[in-house]
Amino acid sequence: MKHYFLVLLLLSMIFPRQASSQNDGAAIAAAVGGAIAVGAIIASIDQMEEQAELTATEWILHNHPELTSFSLKTMSFDGKKAKDMSATSVITYKIQEFVPEMDPELKGKKQVLFGFTSPGWISDYGIDFNKVNWFLIDETEWMRMMVAYVKVASDEKNESNLNNSLKEGKIVNRGVKSGSKLAIPFFKLTGDMYVVTDYSERLKLLYNERSLGVYLKETRDLVQIGRGDIIDIHDFFFDN
Repeated sequence: MKHYFLVLLLLSMIFPRQASSQNDGAAIAAAVGGAIAVGAIIASIDQMEEQAELTATEWILHNHPELTSFSLKTMSFDGKKAKDMSATSVITYKIQEFVPEMDPELKGKKQVLFGFTSPGWISDYGIDFNKVNWFLIDETEWMRMMVAYVKVASDEKNESNLNNSLKEGKIVNRGVKSGSKLAIPFFKLTGDMYVVTDYSERLKLLYNERSLGVYLKETRDLVQIGRGDIIDIHDFFFDN
């Protein structure tokens, strides 16, 4: 639906509110041409999202044959922070298992699939999925990542306190919020300051300007995940 609201917004900008009689024809022609261009762009984006979701499903089928009944839905097609100027991005999918029956309900194990892209992954020829690195994580791994991230972003180092605060609250711009209270405040860093933790063989996690940065060691790419996407993933795992 968001694409259709975008179309309406763009059309309202394209059509002149008041056109003189001698410019009516040119204005209408420009508006029609703009509408066609907008429609083509949105159709192309939708097609890329569908292609990426199909590839994500194929990756799951090939790499995780233990998943025999599951739902896979796109959470975000471009989950990086708005101010992130890098040529990389991240696609996220929510996955949940279910029991096959006449009216199945999604009650099984939850996982999130990350697709970290490298520069040039989208071109005039479409999507190059050889430039996408896939990471599948469950609730336990997500919590481990968030604990490692909050550790470097704040003074709180007690893992038990971190686990409790994260399960009960949300990560916001200023820290971890529990109800209306800021339970764990984050350091106030400037845009050129970074705090880094060597998380795993494949990843480093960074805290910078109140955002979560993920550095992929294999491709040497850095992407900052948007705060809204972090909240969405956290809610997916822990909201019942």
